[in-house]
Amino acid sequence: MNRVGIVIPMFNEARHIGRTLAAAQRAAREAGVDCELIVVDNGSHDDSPRIARALGARVLNLPGLSIGALRNRGAAACECDWLAFLDADIEVPENWLRRLLDLHAQGLGDVFALDCDTPHQAPWFAIAWQRRTLRAGPLLHRQQWLPSPNLLMPRHWFDSVGGFNESLRSGEDKDFTLRLSDAGARLLVLREPVVMHWGYECTWKEWLGKEMWRQSSHLQLLRSNGASLRLLRFPALSMGAWVLDAMALSALLDGFPHLALLMVLVASLPALALSLRQSLKHREPTLTLQLWGLHFIRLHLAGMAFVLSLFNFTARRPARG
Repeated sequence: MNRVGIVIPMFNEARHIGRTLAAAQRAAREAGVDCELIVVDNGSHDDSPRIARALGARVLNLPGLSIGALRNRGAAACECDWLAFLDADIEVPENWLRRLLDLHAQGLGDVFALDCDTPHQAPWFAIAWQRRTLRAGPLLHRQQWLPSPNLLMPRHWFDSVGGFNESLRSGEDKDFTLRLSDAGARLLVLREPVVMHWGYECTWKEWLGKEMWRQSSHLQLLRSNGASLRLLRFPALSMGAWVLDAMALSALLDGFPHLALLMVLVASLPALALSLRQSLKHREPTLTLQLWGLHFIRLHLAGMAFVLSLFNFTARRPARG
């Protein structure tokens, strides 16, 4: 029988950790596998460690570590044939483990994930931002890298690449799964069923802060993985947007408002291209417009984060999964 170690980093997740653990336990029972729940707490001040222990999880109290270090310590704390990594605000469907273990038994992949969606009560910007990641078409999708709200793999793949990069403040999931892909692992996403992300951004301030933090590791990723088009593309687009904005401001100050407007429109084209690529599959014009605006903001945040990282200044936040 397979034994699965489920590793969940956490910081102040009393609202969500009970739902996350209960769903993981249901999935293990439905799949007929033993599971070990490892919650790696980054120094929570709320009731989340007590809730996790009450639901049968082993809680490791490790404040001050990066998100990659938390996941690595959790993996080291269990001896299991399989490793799963969940964020502390994720609810997996009951057939999560059974479906993914069946795909592995059929020889279709090595590292697995489900698509992630957001509850309908979330604000429009949180729903739109999550929907951009939802896939369409075939049920199974091959990927070069995977995000980490939910990951499942045989333990030997984790060991083969040495786990997560502990020096990264964010983007550790992209770095980890890119290295898995380079090592020969087949990364596979199952489009349905989806996991549910309950820790959605409730305010614009929270969304802006999270995106600023998420964009803070582009320089570290380039240093650890080497320069490549897949890693350089987004920082280059974001810096280009800032250059065009500066040109537009200069044109406006010089008395050329029409040229300034043209520059702003050109600066918005990368955001439009990203929006179209991610929204056309849903055939919703409103989603296209929403993502256009969100990507425009995100490109500027990414450029700011990239410049700040050159001076070793980045947004700080606890590692919370």
